Amino acid sequence: MPAARGVKRTASKTSAVTASSAPKNKKKRGAAIQLEIPTAPKKRGSVLTCGQGDVGQLGLGEDVMETTKFRYVAALGNKIVDAHAGGMHTIALDSDGKVWTFGCNDEGALGRITSTDKDEGTPKAVALPQPAVAIAAGDSHSAALLSNGDVYAWGAFRDSHGSMGLVVRGREGKACKEPVKVDIGETAVALASGGDHLVMLSVSGSVYTMGCGEQGQLGRLSQRSASRDARQGFSALLVPSKVTLKTGVSRVWAGYHATFVLDANKDKMFAWGLNNYGQLGITGEKRKTALFSPAECDAFAGNSWNAVAAGQHHSLAVDEGGKAHAIGRCEYGRLGLGDKSGDAEILEPIPKLQNKNCISIAAGTSNSFAVTSSGEVLSWGMGSEGQLGTGKSQDAAEPTSAVCVTHQDRTPLHVSAGGQHTVLLVEDSNPPQDASPTPEKETQEEKAEPVEEVKKRPTKRQKKQEQDEEISSTSSAQPAEVEKVNGNEKKAAETPMDVDETDKPQESTQDKQTDDTKDTEQAESVKESPETMDTSSQDTEDSKDSKDENVTEVKPDVPKESVKESEMESESEVKALTEVNGTPESVESKTVETLPVAPMSTA
Repeated sequence: MPAARGVKRTASKTSAVTASSAPKNKKKRGAAIQLEIPTAPKKRGSVLTCGQGDVGQLGLGEDVMETTKFRYVAALGNKIVDAHAGGMHTIALDSDGKVWTFGCNDEGALGRITSTDKDEGTPKAVALPQPAVAIAAGDSHSAALLSNGDVYAWGAFRDSHGSMGLVVRGREGKACKEPVKVDIGETAVALASGGDHLVMLSVSGSVYTMGCGEQGQLGRLSQRSASRDARQGFSALLVPSKVTLKTGVSRVWAGYHATFVLDANKDKMFAWGLNNYGQLGITGEKRKTALFSPAECDAFAGNSWNAVAAGQHHSLAVDEGGKAHAIGRCEYGRLGLGDKSGDAEILEPIPKLQNKNCISIAAGTSNSFAVTSSGEVLSWGMGSEGQLGTGKSQDAAEPTSAVCVTHQDRTPLHVSAGGQHTVLLVEDSNPPQDASPTPEKETQEEKAEPVEEVKKRPTKRQKKQEQDEEISSTSSAQPAEVEKVNGNEKKAAETPMDVDETDKPQESTQDKQTDDTKDTEQAESVKESPETMDTSSQDTEDSKDSKDENVTEVKPDVPKESVKESEMESESEVKALTEVNGTPESVESKTVETLPVAPMSTA
């Protein structure tokens, strides 16, 4: 591939200069650090998924558009050792080092060429030169660490202007539909994906980053330089470069707009990125802003930490005793603190998990997950798309037990949260000894289970992560005031850093339940007051697509006939009217980015 070779030369040239400073940094740290390339996890098992599957990210077949309970992905077999959920895709690693992907491929997040929706939704292997030992997934990109210490990535990153590509081609960013080598100038031992950035840890304990840096998540560029419009443009963003740290690093984690690292002595946590709700655990004057360089997390001081997970506006952490803590924004119950009001400014223990030993945690956009050593899978926060796996499409203010339709007797190992879906890995006590898993037909056990949430595939795909906040490159983020609008909480004075279109409290199931008469009356009332509607984007093709997709997602509680009648009555005069969870709302005007390549995020 000419593109791949060109990228290697560009990355190598820049990385060579960066690598030359490594000995100086080691001297400053006082002692050289030598980390080792890890081996892949040993425990093998099966993958279960739940939540939205409108673009095949569940891997359950074309007919399953949504499920509120975890279901077995039969096509992956039972030799999977790791699995991650991206924005709208899923990636898995098997015991032979093969990487499997499925879901939205609009920007190349699957790392393989696809031709049909069925092809995207069917788990298939990615071609890599060596077996993989670790994987990661972001909104529209994926990455794999190979057994020889090389890092390969594919897909694209996104910023406030839209797709920014994965590698530099000329002066522009280019998405990669197939894996390309990411050269950091030395051997890598770990990697982590945020929403739109990639973090790599080297054998010398150095940290390298690439991708979007508008919220400071790269940790190596000033606010002025962290934009595609800056003098160096895409070169400063898409070529991996070293983060300046006064200490060596032993662990790395990445969230939506943030990066966490643990120092070599494992007693200090550092972070950078969006901190508008104090989610980085950095308090004082640096709270409620974006940090563009590493800062010590004072909220983490005085304890040793085994794991960190960062959501959009909150973070989770597990200490060495297996106790889970939460910090940041509280809305929708994402912190799991129950009736507690107000955001958490310090790491607060999650009451219902204090007597449990957490072995895996995950943070989604506005929800959280944990797996305990006793085999429990617990979830809390926003569950409007069924992504909590509790069997319901509603929020949970405290950790709630998830429901597995099959494989209830298997031990859960790992959980990962995506944009609107969740991935769970469960151990198989008697895995086969043959080669890598091959696609297999649905088992009798799976067929016997009724699939209650089956929806027709939308005619057009949703634009990637329309739910996510649209964030500018400013760092003056302040938590917005909340006001009531038509019974819903909405933020009143949002700053560019904190625009969160879908981070809205969900109505309860009881509020959503309504009869045919009520739906009709609501539609008629909107028809009689057209001045209250925003129809500025009704003539665009994307607005029509969004309308069609939202109608297909009406919850089963509302009769579909009623929805259609109400829609037909007002369609001629109110084209922008749409049904959202059974309640008519006006469609806000949005600017939709036309992507230079037509495919989408690594696990």
